[in-house]
Amino acid sequence: MRIVYSEYAKQELLDAVYFYELEYTDLGKEFKAEIKRASIRISNYPQVWSIEKGDIRKCLLHKFPYKILYSVETDHIFVIAIAHQHREPDYWS
Repeated sequence: MRIVYSEYAKQELLDAVYFYELEYTDLGKEFKAEIKRASIRISNYPQVWSIEKGDIRKCLLHKFPYKILYSVETDHIFVIAIAHQHREPDYWS
């Protein structure tokens, strides 16, 4: 299923990649690759991940303290946020 990212989620991704690149060389690239792998898992199995709130689901990343928050729409998956798990838990809602 096709994935559509909100403008806010795109900006969060860019911000996190930039932050991790400042920490260690290529760590931002690894974060971006982890987001891509998680997005593929979501696309293949959109209903598998647990519900965060209402009809919003979350997919936790394996190597980074982030989660992808998304909703399953009729013809696509809409990514609402790429949220850090330890900062302001409901900021995205």
